[in-house]
Amino acid sequence: ARWAMLGLAGIISSETLAGVPWFKAGELMLQDGGLDYLGNPSLVHAQNVVATLLVEVLVMGAAEAFRAGGGPVPPFEGSMYPGGNFDPLGLGDDPDTLAELKVKEIKNGRLAMFACLGCFIQAIYTGEGPMANLAAHQANPWTVNGFAYFDKFSF
Repeated sequence: ARWAMLGLAGIISSETLAGVPWFKAGELMLQDGGLDYLGNPSLVHAQNVVATLLVEVLVMGAAEAFRAGGGPVPPFEGSMYPGGNFDPLGLGDDPDTLAELKVKEIKNGRLAMFACLGCFIQAIYTGEGPMANLAAHQANPWTVNGFAYFDKFSF
């Protein structure tokens, strides 16, 4: 569920900040000149697929090792969940609030999974990213909507 929430944030931010739909980012990285995030080549200039993959594997591996190891202090049961070792705001101090936050995290994670599925499907059918589809729908909601793509289905 947490990965879906991060994935959805990445889907939206790639199109909003870099101007590139999430499913075209890899293709643009392979072109001459690479891919500039935020339109600035001095920030992150992704041009080498192997280097990008290596950085991703190292960062994800470190995050998973940190999670599996229980964080910076000795592990105990549920240490990386809300109210565990990492709680800088003290949100898990009250047991009732902690139980409510756990339920909210599960619900938001499930909603993010469903939203990611929607992003996948609309990318397949429209060939555009979610923000471009939203802008097109807001400009002409009676024409640009889900019903406009029913002709792509074969029954």
